[in-house]
Amino acid sequence: MISIGGRAIGVDQPPFVVAELSGNHNGSLERALAIVDAVAASGAHALKLQTYRPDTLTIDCDGPAFRVGDGHELWGGETLYQLFERAHTPWEWHEPIFERAREHGLIAFSSPFDPTAVEFLEGLGVPAYKIASSEIVDLPLIRLAAATGKPLIISTGMAEMREIQAALGAAREAGCTELAVLSCTASYPASPSESNLRSLPRLEALTGAVIGLSDHTPGIGVPLAAVALGARLIEKHVTLSRAEGGVDAAFSLEPAELAALVVESERAWQSLGGVGIGPRPSEQEGLRFRRSLYVVRDVRAGDEVSSENVRSIRPAGGLPPDAAREVIGRRFTCDVPAGTPLSWDLV
Repeated sequence: MISIGGRAIGVDQPPFVVAELSGNHNGSLERALAIVDAVAASGAHALKLQTYRPDTLTIDCDGPAFRVGDGHELWGGETLYQLFERAHTPWEWHEPIFERAREHGLIAFSSPFDPTAVEFLEGLGVPAYKIASSEIVDLPLIRLAAATGKPLIISTGMAEMREIQAALGAAREAGCTELAVLSCTASYPASPSESNLRSLPRLEALTGAVIGLSDHTPGIGVPLAAVALGARLIEKHVTLSRAEGGVDAAFSLEPAELAALVVESERAWQSLGGVGIGPRPSEQEGLRFRRSLYVVRDVRAGDEVSSENVRSIRPAGGLPPDAAREVIGRRFTCDVPAGTPLSWDLV
């Protein structure tokens, strides 16, 4: 169990739904604030930003190592600097975005990408930090964020188990006691077939952390399946409209879809219930309407029991339907009106 902004996250709580703004503001603070409003209206619990400048992530270089592969579905051919320049959220926007989120009762935090971002976000009083998948190998950054004493959420896209354990070890050594680990496929968009959600229980067992999912697949099917396998936190990118485009729009949810995720993920969590087979409390009334053997025609003492005067019908109350094999051919011991549940003393 961990707590972020006063909200408990764990096995006994509904899934914690985080909406990732990322670059879907399309360079407009007005659009960013409209996304915050839409996230709040959806019922999501938190809003997350990414805090970096192009120069804190890379350098303005056009060499092959600094260029996204031509075959990439969304960003093919762009240099890293160009991509991050287009996608980053200006630091001067953070305060008004966070303020708008708080006005709506949303928990607002961010992913820092270098020490200056941690320092900046500390000044804004964020309640938690998220480590992005590519930064899981940046142990100094993880130690710095962990040393704040705030909860840490770590995405594990591309990571091997030894890298995950190293990141968690660095966080714990730096004093972090509230950790969440998110399964993630760090491709954009991601294929559901690569989600490997069956690994979630194993990830929980191996890390001892709260587990969740950072998802880049289309729609909400994958996160709902993740909830069934133990995910306590779900993170999805969100946009006002995929049709309007944007750096992350293709794998982002629109507001109505985000609202559906909030509702359906809680339903999925509720449906897990406990371990047990048998009638549920709400089924007690239904038990009265199981089939049983009833006398369906008025009969006189001495009449033969037959399929014409005794049948398996609803409601319950009579002998079980399988008892028909034993009573057919016997005789009634007394007069019996139609609508009487059959019992052994009547034959």
